[in-house]
Amino acid sequence: MRVVIQRTGHASVTINGTCKSAIQKGFMILVGIEETDDKEDIDWLCKKIVNLRVFDDENGVMNKSILDINGDILVISQFTLHASTRKGNRPSYIKAAPEAISRPLYERFAAGVGRALGREVATGEFGADMQVELVNDGPVTIWIDSRQRE
Repeated sequence: MRVVIQRTGHASVTINGTCKSAIQKGFMILVGIEETDDKEDIDWLCKKIVNLRVFDDENGVMNKSILDINGDILVISQFTLHASTRKGNRPSYIKAAPEAISRPLYERFAAGVGRALGREVATGEFGADMQVELVNDGPVTIWIDSRQRE
């Protein structure tokens, strides 16, 4: 499982001209799922994400977690995080899990992040054509792959 976490001032996702979800200060998380991902990947990532210390403390040092600042989270599925560009100029998405596998894992991931955060998180809509807007605060962008946890 691969995530891109962006620290936001605010973020939103719009589908067919209607805002589905919007958050203020917190994280927008793009998540890509592989066929071999499982509950262990979800549990590890959820714990890692809510404990990341990337928010400023009173001294302006990134020393606080999203739990410490009571921040919001927006989770969006993005299969293109598993794009391979080794050959040619057209990316291959062969490592991205098919919908039958990725949809339930995406839903479990969003629910797991919510449990770790202590409240429900905002989401996009799996498989939809979405317009995503955010103000990347910092900018702070972090990439984590659960296959590289050791």
